[in-house]
Amino acid sequence: MCGIVGYIGKNQARPILLEGLRRLEYRGYDSAGVAVLDGDTINNFKVKGRVAELEKILANQDLEGSIGIAHTRWATHGEPSQKNAHPHSDGEGNVFVVHNGIIENYKTLKTNLEKEGHKFSSDTDTEVIAHLVSKFLKSGDDLEQAVRKSLRLIKGAYALLVMAKSEPETLIAARFSSPLRIGVGADQLIIASDPSAILNYTSQLVTLGDGEIAVIKGTDYAISSLVGGGTIDKEIEEIEWDLTEAEKGGYDHFMLKEIMEQPETVRNTLRGRLISEEGKAVLGGLSRVEDKLRQIERITVVACGTASYAALIGEYMLEEYAGIPTEVCVSSEFRYRKAVIDPKKEAVLVLSQSGETADTLAVIKEVKEKGVLTIGIANVTGSSIAKETDAGIYNHAGPEIGVASTKVFVSQLTVLSLLTLFLGRQRQMSVTMGKRITEELLKIPEYISTILKTNQSILEIAEKYKDYNDFFFLGRKYNFPIALEGALKLKEISYIHAEGGSSGELKHGPIAMIDENFPTVFVCPKDSVYEKNISNIEEVKARKGKIIAVATEGDEEIKKIADEVFYIPKTLEMLTPILAVVPLQLLAYHVATLKDCDVDKPRNLAKSVTVE
Repeated sequence: MCGIVGYIGKNQARPILLEGLRRLEYRGYDSAGVAVLDGDTINNFKVKGRVAELEKILANQDLEGSIGIAHTRWATHGEPSQKNAHPHSDGEGNVFVVHNGIIENYKTLKTNLEKEGHKFSSDTDTEVIAHLVSKFLKSGDDLEQAVRKSLRLIKGAYALLVMAKSEPETLIAARFSSPLRIGVGADQLIIASDPSAILNYTSQLVTLGDGEIAVIKGTDYAISSLVGGGTIDKEIEEIEWDLTEAEKGGYDHFMLKEIMEQPETVRNTLRGRLISEEGKAVLGGLSRVEDKLRQIERITVVACGTASYAALIGEYMLEEYAGIPTEVCVSSEFRYRKAVIDPKKEAVLVLSQSGETADTLAVIKEVKEKGVLTIGIANVTGSSIAKETDAGIYNHAGPEIGVASTKVFVSQLTVLSLLTLFLGRQRQMSVTMGKRITEELLKIPEYISTILKTNQSILEIAEKYKDYNDFFFLGRKYNFPIALEGALKLKEISYIHAEGGSSGELKHGPIAMIDENFPTVFVCPKDSVYEKNISNIEEVKARKGKIIAVATEGDEEIKKIADEVFYIPKTLEMLTPILAVVPLQLLAYHVATLKDCDVDKPRNLAKSVTVE
């Protein structure tokens, strides 16, 4: 994935495609490419790096064509490189494809195609699509039928554009679980994954739905179902956003956009990684060290900031469900310890959103010198951490622009749940428990959507509390780290003093601070420590402290003692943190915006901390 642009019309395609790519740069990417049909040849240009580098190359090319496709890539399969950049071809210069998403069964498809004589030149899943389309074209199908047949063989998510030299006036667009829109102009059509690539030319958009395909010829298009085939009449939407708003999906800030994307983020993180009937997780990135992981008797998890709170939740998961003793340490401290690690029995797991965190990289270097197995969880394919660790798991959360991590944190928790399931089923976890975890994980996206629908009520509560100067965030067990994360979110984007801690530690000092001007947020779902949390809430209430609670739907008891309640759906105890953090993200966001803070770029903070 990251950004798709296509053009067909009466003007030169090159400048419009490049402008579209520039409009998509905010999403983050590692490479870029353009393919333009000129005469009877499709010219394909790709670079590792910035769109500006691609522009320099194209400036010296005589490209008059009025049909083309373009892409900025955020690596998911294959490292960032020129050969892995899109567009991808069939190797014969006839079929070219750009694609966002993940093809889950690409390895099987690729193996079968190779047996038939197809030669591949990249490490990507996308190239498989080009070869499949080419195969069906050679069998006598037209381009539309070739794409349809190809997509019937594919499992996964996709938004794609396909062009072929053999049908020089046609573009095919299709989508499933990844966005794609058609911009309708007077004498041109612009297809893109994001409205920001279109709105400079037209405000009239048609949105492709899941399982739909569009055949685009000249300035005409026909949309139909990939399954049924019947024509679908689509209403043209008039988009009133400006370009800046378009980049944010119509939201006021990237942070809010990314909070709202979390249901889809979890779906992407889970996609292709669960075998429901067996209660197992499939983590391809761990396949080469799977036997070593069976021998591991202890795990040390290192991370910084928000990722370290995800690590703490992972500690509870791995110990309770996988039966593996686990220790968490922040990277900046671990590297200065004389940690005692047995390379034959222990592994080090590292978490990083950017994959470039300097302190975490230093830990990897140190433990690898001792022969310790290293596993990375990162969101950026080809990042330093992805390269330096022995094996890894990608978040598949997509680019995160807001400095304060939201959707990547949720995807980290999802990955840790998958890892726990993977390691647990290697050991003593029963099929029954594995199935239960699998079933609940698959429900998480819908549960998050339910919480997001309460956004307005959270805004109203934020209005009531925005002028307080101090907050406590408290929780126990799985939700103790969520209390830490809730406090961090509030302080880093609103600049309000907030402390996170364990509810059980309240009486050991912090309770001295409680009065009517010091609200406390309790993360208190119905779990194994619920009654203990209720007792702590009563202690704060007795000292006239205001209570905001995160609680399980249907909990009437907590409503009687809390001043405000954010409800979350009921799920497995180990998965409650994924849900409980969402209202706290929204609370922090609304308090910060009500105080006119720059939530996307808080003062003194950077998205990727590459210094020690």
